[in-house]
Amino acid sequence: MGIRGLMSFVEDHSNEFFTDLKLRDTKMIIDGYALFHRLCFSSNFELRYGGDYDAFADVVQQFFESLFSCNICPYVVLDGGCDISDKKLTTLKARAREKIQAAHSLSVGGCGCVCPLLIREVFIQVLIKLRVHFVQCFSEADRDIMTLANHWNCPVLSSDSDFCIFDLKTGFCPLNSFQWRNVNTIKGTQSHYIPTKCFSLDALCHYFSNMNKALLPLFAVLCGNDHINLPIMDTFLSKVRLPLGAASAKGRRHHRVLGLLSWLSRFADPPEALDNVLKSLPQKDREDVKELLCCAMEEYQPSQVKLQDFFQCGTYVCPEALSLGLPEWVLVALAKGQLSPFISDALVLRRTILHTQVENMQQPNAHRISLPIRQVIYGLLLNVSAPLGSVSLNASPPRSLSFSEVERINKSIKTSVVDAVDLPKDLPDLSRLTELSSSKRQTLLLETLKVKQTILDPIPTSLKLPIAVSCYWLQHMEAKAKLHHLQALLLGMLLGPLHAIINSPDKEDLRKNGAKMLYEEFQRVKEQTRPGPRLDLDTAHIFCQWQSCLLMGMYLNQLLFTPLPEPDLTRLYSGSLVHGLCRQLLTSTSVESLLSKCPEAMQLYEHLFNATRSYAPAELFLPKGKSNSKKKRRKKQGASRSKNSVGTLSDNRSWYERSNRFGLLMVENLEEHTEASEFE
Repeated sequence: MGIRGLMSFVEDHSNEFFTDLKLRDTKMIIDGYALFHRLCFSSNFELRYGGDYDAFADVVQQFFESLFSCNICPYVVLDGGCDISDKKLTTLKARAREKIQAAHSLSVGGCGCVCPLLIREVFIQVLIKLRVHFVQCFSEADRDIMTLANHWNCPVLSSDSDFCIFDLKTGFCPLNSFQWRNVNTIKGTQSHYIPTKCFSLDALCHYFSNMNKALLPLFAVLCGNDHINLPIMDTFLSKVRLPLGAASAKGRRHHRVLGLLSWLSRFADPPEALDNVLKSLPQKDREDVKELLCCAMEEYQPSQVKLQDFFQCGTYVCPEALSLGLPEWVLVALAKGQLSPFISDALVLRRTILHTQVENMQQPNAHRISLPIRQVIYGLLLNVSAPLGSVSLNASPPRSLSFSEVERINKSIKTSVVDAVDLPKDLPDLSRLTELSSSKRQTLLLETLKVKQTILDPIPTSLKLPIAVSCYWLQHMEAKAKLHHLQALLLGMLLGPLHAIINSPDKEDLRKNGAKMLYEEFQRVKEQTRPGPRLDLDTAHIFCQWQSCLLMGMYLNQLLFTPLPEPDLTRLYSGSLVHGLCRQLLTSTSVESLLSKCPEAMQLYEHLFNATRSYAPAELFLPKGKSNSKKKRRKKQGASRSKNSVGTLSDNRSWYERSNRFGLLMVENLEEHTEASEFE
C-alpha cells in the first residue's frame, strides 16, 4: 500500500514525529519488498545491463551482517500475490506503465529505477544462504507485519507510509534513516548498535490536537492509497475548508495531508467523522461510498494470520488462502518462498503481470520468447480435481482454458489472452503433482524446453537448468543472437565457480593455477563497463529474452518440485560483465586468450558450449557479411569453425590430460557451492 505525500510530510516534520534510536538486542520485522528495492536503488548499481546480481547479493549479505553484529534478529516478511478481490489492479497497471517509462529512459541513456528481473529470487537465495528467517505471505504483507511486530513488541523496518498509520507498539523505522552502514560501538563496551530514527504515532496524534488514532485509517483512505482512489472524494475535499498550501506538487500533497489531519482532529471517533464526510456527497452515492470506505479502513486492522506460528513451528494458516481450496503442498511452498507469487496469481486470478526490463521498446516485449513455457505452467495449474473456491470476480470462468497476461506493447501495456497447453490425460492433477516420479517430472520439464537429457549429462548439476534454458533460448529467439552473445553468456556463468574456488581454503593449488587471475580479469571487465557507452539495444534485448526464459524455466521447475536443482543466481549472470565481454569479443579478445589463464575454466566452458551449440541456429557460426545464399552451403564449415572459435582443445591430448583434473575439481566445487541454495 502507500499514502500519497504522507512519508515526505512526516519526514519534513522529523523533529516532531521521530525519535533517535540506537537499535540493538532486539527482534525486527522487515518489509522484504521495501528492503530489496531500497538496497537495489541506493547502492549505485548499473541497472541498464539487466542486473549485477553478484554485487546485489554482496550488499544484501553486508546488510544482514550489520544486523547480526548488533544482535538484531531479523524476520523478513515478503508480499505474495495480488489480493483475490483485485482491488489494487488499477494501481498495479499504473505502476507497470511507470516502469515501462523508466526502463525506456534507462535504455536511451537517461535515469530511472527498474529492478532487474531476477532480483527477488536472488534476494530470497541470499536469505536462505544466511539462514535469515523469512516468510512469503499469500497476498500483501502489511497487516501481517504489523500484527507480528505487535505480538513480539519489536519495531518494523520499511519505507511504506502505511506504517505511519498502523498502531505499532514499538514504532516504525524508515529505511532511509536506517544507518546500517554506520555501525557504532557503545562507549566502554563491545556492544554495537545501528543509529536510526523511529516514527511515533502518538507524537503525530499529539501534534494534531491529541486526535484519536483510530481516525487515521479514515485519513488514509480519504487521502488516497493504493487500494482506493474515489474521484467522488474530490467533491468532499472541495467542500471541506482545508488550510492553504504551497503551489508546488509537493506543497499540494502536503496541503491535503495537513488539511485532512487537521479536519479529522475535530471529531471524537471514526463514525462521527465518516458521517460528516458523507454529508458532503450526493444522497444517491452515500451508501456505496460508505461501504467502500469502511472496507478500505479494514486494511489497517490486525490480521488473522499468525506469522509467529510459521516462524516458531512452520505452520502458515491464512483464512483467505484456505477458502480457495488450494492444494496443501502449494500453500506450504508459497509460504516458504519455494513458489513465486506469479504462480498464485495465475492459479487464483488467471492473470499474471509480466515485468518490463531495460529492453528494446521497438521490439515485441522480451517475455514473448518464454510464452510456450508459461503455457505449460498454466496447463499444470488448470489441472485441478475441483474448481477453486471464492476466486475474484475478474477471473476467467472456471472452464476456460485461457489466462490473461498484462504485458508491454510499445511503451504502454495491454492485456493479452493466452491459452494453456492441453497436457497429457494421465498426468496427475495439481494436488498430486508431487507424487509423480522425479524422472517423469524432469521429462516434462525438458520436453517443454526442447532439450535432450543426454546433452546435459556432462554439465554440473547446478548449471543443468541454466544450460537447458539457454538451449531453449537459442531455439526460440526472435532477435537473433550472434556467436559473441552466446560466448559472453557462457563465460559469465564461470563467475560462480571461480568465486567458489578462490574462497575455498582447500583449493590453494587451483588459486595458483589461474582461477584468481581470471576472476580478477572478469572484475576488470565489469568495472570498465560501468559506466559504459550508450547501451546496445539489440544486445540488451537478447539478454532480456534469456532472463525471461530463465525465470519462467525456474518457475516451471519449482512447480514440478525441482526435478533439476535450483541454480545459484547470485553469480550466474552479471549484466555488466556479460555486456563488457560482448564488446571485447567483438574487438580483439578471444575466448582462448581469455581462458588461457585457467585451464579448468576452459574445460568447464567447453562443456557448456558443446551442450548449447547443437541447439543454436547454423547462422550463429557463419562469418559476418556472408549472404543468405551462402549460409546453407557453409553450415558444416560454420559448425567446424565454431569448434575452433570456442577453444575446443581436447584434440591436444597433453593439454587435455593436464587440465582434466582441474576441470573435475571445478565441477565438484561448483556443486558444493550451490548446495545451500537448492530447493528443499
